[in-house]
Amino acid sequence: MAKKVSEENAKVERGRGKGQARFRTRRAHRVGSVDMIDVTDQVSYAAHQQRLKDEAAEAPTSSTRKPSSASAQARAPRKRRQTKKTRQSQFGKTLTHWANSDRIAGIIMLCFAAAGLLIANLPVIGPAFEHLREFVINVPFTNIRLDIADWVQDGVLTLFFLVVGLELKQELTHGSLSNPKRAAVPMIAAVGGMVAPPIVYLTVVSLMKAAGDATALNPQALSGWAVPTATDIAFSLAVLAIFSKGLPSEIRGFLLTLATVDDLLGILLIAFLFTSVNQWYWFVLMGACALLWAWMSRLKKVPWPLVALLGIVMWSMTFEAGIHPTLSGVIFGLLVPSKRMHGERTTRAHRWATRLNPISALFAVPLFALFATAIPFDGMNWSVLISPIVLGIVLALVIGKPLGVMVASWISVHLFNLELAGGLKIRDMIGMACACGIGFTVSFLIASLAFSHPILVEESRLAVLLGSVLSAVVAAVVLTIQSRHPKQRWQQ
Repeated sequence: MAKKVSEENAKVERGRGKGQARFRTRRAHRVGSVDMIDVTDQVSYAAHQQRLKDEAAEAPTSSTRKPSSASAQARAPRKRRQTKKTRQSQFGKTLTHWANSDRIAGIIMLCFAAAGLLIANLPVIGPAFEHLREFVINVPFTNIRLDIADWVQDGVLTLFFLVVGLELKQELTHGSLSNPKRAAVPMIAAVGGMVAPPIVYLTVVSLMKAAGDATALNPQALSGWAVPTATDIAFSLAVLAIFSKGLPSEIRGFLLTLATVDDLLGILLIAFLFTSVNQWYWFVLMGACALLWAWMSRLKKVPWPLVALLGIVMWSMTFEAGIHPTLSGVIFGLLVPSKRMHGERTTRAHRWATRLNPISALFAVPLFALFATAIPFDGMNWSVLISPIVLGIVLALVIGKPLGVMVASWISVHLFNLELAGGLKIRDMIGMACACGIGFTVSFLIASLAFSHPILVEESRLAVLLGSVLSAVVAAVVLTIQSRHPKQRWQQ
């Protein structure tokens, strides 16, 4: 019996000891010290810590609730701002991807061209759109008086030519045109593609003139020889990207170099053929603007507001001088430095072209296509399809352009002993040469400059549209046939 009492007393003492250990655990948790806890009580302390954490998670006090809610409220706008920035960044990347994709940019431009043709021939919308095109906007204290269609052609399209100038500068310094020996064949092919279409056009007009055609007897009919000389780089590359699967990648590089040289020659044609020189002091002011632009574009920190203002002034001076104002974009593009400076990772010409390309490819060129293809068929006699201007431009684009490219390439390889890149053969470039007949953007521009009579302008634009579509179809068929051959044959 005494033994049982002693055992019970021992249990009571052990219980008291555990209670004191728990008390010491709570005290240690409050004062933030564990030095006073015995080693035997560490398990009770750990269990107590876990219980306190669970209680705090289930029922937080007011002192802990306020900071968490305040911090959550502070973090919420930050998260919204970050989400907004992320969406803007993703949207910008999407636009850049669309602009850099030959296929997507070409499809967008084709959709706008089809929309312009459709809008111009709708019963109610067509006349309203025509009134919009003819709405005149004046610039005070200047001689600039243009309707909206001309503002799109002469003003908005300047962004496209600015990008062309930047890309030309990059190609001349670091790209395919930096090595004349390597780029000799596509450069010669570009010249052939510029020479053959005028010959075809003038031949058609002369034959129909000899046959007594009334339109061919018009002296302005001969002025359209420059219309089919241009190649639209965006459309031609889009057709090549869609239908050239399985063909050597060097074909795209060949077309890219050819179209770049073609753009340069087209710019020279516009500069020399469609320029009426006015007072000399406008050219002095143009030179001053060009020098100022060259200096600003080389500063470590470019003053963008002043650069934009200088671009507008340069455009106005070019217009007043009698030169087509889109050439101001080419001049500015060629003056941008194409070498790294101020510790920059990329050249400014490349970086600026990359930033402006979405605006050019997704806004300027589609808007120009919308206005340029707004050709109303109402009141148009379908006999216009066999007029010398339409036949001459269509045949020059569909037959003359690829013929000139192929003949010039054959001469450069077999007579000048030049080599094609990647072991290409002349026969490999037939489909690519057909794609060169897609004139579109620059051809539309030259068509509006070559003729002064509105009827002849509409005929030439219709001819460019028909010739470009036919060239695209022929190129698609030929490229599809070529793509069916196994790759081993093309490698041979």
